[in-house]
Amino acid sequence: MGAYAPLPWAPAGLVEEVLATVLQPTVDEMARRGEPFSGLLYAGLALTSRGVRVVEFNARFGDPETEVVLPLLATPLAGLLHAAATGTLADHPPLEWRPGAAVTVVVAASGYPEAPRTGDPITGADGEGVLHAGTALADDGTVVSAGGRVLAVTAVGEDLAAARQTAYERVAGVRLTGAHWRTDIALGAVEGRIVLP
Repeated sequence: MGAYAPLPWAPAGLVEEVLATVLQPTVDEMARRGEPFSGLLYAGLALTSRGVRVVEFNARFGDPETEVVLPLLATPLAGLLHAAATGTLADHPPLEWRPGAAVTVVVAASGYPEAPRTGDPITGADGEGVLHAGTALADDGTVVSAGGRVLAVTAVGEDLAAARQTAYERVAGVRLTGAHWRTDIALGAVEGRIVLP
């Protein structure tokens, strides 16, 4: 229902650990089986008292994790995707990242997750940082809800507190009857309350 980046509480070496214990072994095993992978492999992870655990793999971008990471990526995404598709990713220069932080808040339809209501008009969803996920155009051109997770509202700021404030200000500008969203995205990180297992 939301995401934020960077993770100020992440232990040093977490990225290297995930690469060494999850991602590289997965790609190596696929190649060993004669099923090499070329594309985008998303690993949904959980940090537990027993270490990193895989929740899921997807051969697509994660949602809403991607909405919060891409605004911080300075390296052009199209070049990375082309390099992955043509097998030249290893030759690509290291990724470059913008300074600051980003926060994404998902706006959900009334009834989500059990029975999301669709067809409700949406206003205020045309501003900066508002990405459509479960929307459609009605015959009269009105934007309406068409799924459970309707919008991903993202903001970038100099730090998590600033990004969070702007994201929630943007959410407040959206009008969708019965919409709901979490109010605590990035709050623990901003307040320094995140404790790893």
